[in-house]
Amino acid sequence: MIPDRFRFLVEETRDISDLFSKNGKTLFLVGGAVRDAILKPSFSKVKKDLDFTTDASPDEIETILRTVTKTIWTQGKRFGTIGCLYKGRNYEITTHRAEAYSYESRNPDVVFSQTIKSDLSRRDFTINAMALKLPELELIDPFDGITDLSNKVLRTPLSAEESFSDDPLRMLRAARFIAAYDLEPTLEVVEAATKLARRMKIVSPERIRTELDQLLVLDSPSKGLWFLVNTKVSDYFIPELSALALQQDPIHKHKDVLAHSIAVVEKASPRRRLRLAALFHDIGKPKTRSIGPEGVSFHHHEVVGARMTKERMKALSYSNEDIEIVSELVRMHLRFHTYQMGWTDRAVRRYVRDAGDLLEDLNELTRCDSTTRNKTKAAALARRMDELETRIAELEEKEELNAIRPELNGSQIMEILNLSPGPDVGKALAFLLNLRLDEGILGYEVVRQRLIDWWKLQR
Repeated sequence: MIPDRFRFLVEETRDISDLFSKNGKTLFLVGGAVRDAILKPSFSKVKKDLDFTTDASPDEIETILRTVTKTIWTQGKRFGTIGCLYKGRNYEITTHRAEAYSYESRNPDVVFSQTIKSDLSRRDFTINAMALKLPELELIDPFDGITDLSNKVLRTPLSAEESFSDDPLRMLRAARFIAAYDLEPTLEVVEAATKLARRMKIVSPERIRTELDQLLVLDSPSKGLWFLVNTKVSDYFIPELSALALQQDPIHKHKDVLAHSIAVVEKASPRRRLRLAALFHDIGKPKTRSIGPEGVSFHHHEVVGARMTKERMKALSYSNEDIEIVSELVRMHLRFHTYQMGWTDRAVRRYVRDAGDLLEDLNELTRCDSTTRNKTKAAALARRMDELETRIAELEEKEELNAIRPELNGSQIMEILNLSPGPDVGKALAFLLNLRLDEGILGYEVVRQRLIDWWKLQR
């Protein structure tokens, strides 16, 4: 009888497991689908892609799959992996392997194996080193991953030092699993990560970026972030984080700037760019720290931080769009606080126009940036943010704030002022845009006369 927690997986894999069985090969389901089915059966039902390992060689895998589907990809064949689309689902099937990284290499030296235990021994953590033999539905768990799941322990199948040497990215993956499943790493894992943190230098920026993104969009990533900082692993891809730990924030006196930044990440919605902005929003503070009559300050840290964010994200091979959006959120994260005397129509218009499509994320980042334990201060900030969002909604009904533009276009300006295309038209448009932001909608005749009066002063 099939245990209920595995029923879905068996049903989903029956056709492909039968296919390999008919060809005299054994197929094992591995990876997250097995782990999550054991941990919580409903998890397996959301898995779109399934990963397998087999005693078939890469050429044999390809030959078997071509009998049932034409949609096959072989980019990973030299690493033993063949992928396919079969009956609406993506599959990746890999020959049993035992891989290790040469000391300065970014890519694994792959050695194929004939046994499932050898294959599982090379996997990152015991909770991922389990397999279901198909179609018999035999659970293969040579490193007691079930017990570690039950006890919420993160441990490696072989020694942690050997595992992290094989693939240094596993130190970053450790952070993700610690956060995702609320695990406690063994002392051996912590010590190995600390000792081998420098090995992150050989990992490609693209792999680091992908893994970091997956960590940041978890429901609660802070435990993983602290693991990376405490072991110094983060020093090799975001070295600015350690510098934040040395700064005492005069506003958030109960914590250093790093603790505050991680708290902001934790509070923010799990949207990738918003979480990145939360992580980086105070990154400029160490470089802008100064001591004056009123104590420590970090003037213009948002400007410096935006520049540093761009540089760090470029080093991690983020897209230009990601870099521009995240750095702009960092640059603007203090904008709300420049309006101390209440939200005039003029202030609201400028705030909305400057934020543009980032308005929702900017407002949330501003709210999350308050991590004070002082309930009075927290309530005051919340009221001010509520006031701003109310004012935005009120003006939006009247003025279409998201589409603020001058009331006259370039053609109208040239006709009124008898101008030809050129820089003067751009200056006139800038004047009219500021007029629109400052005073709202004035109507054609009023704007026309204001334009004429302005132009007279320019000559």
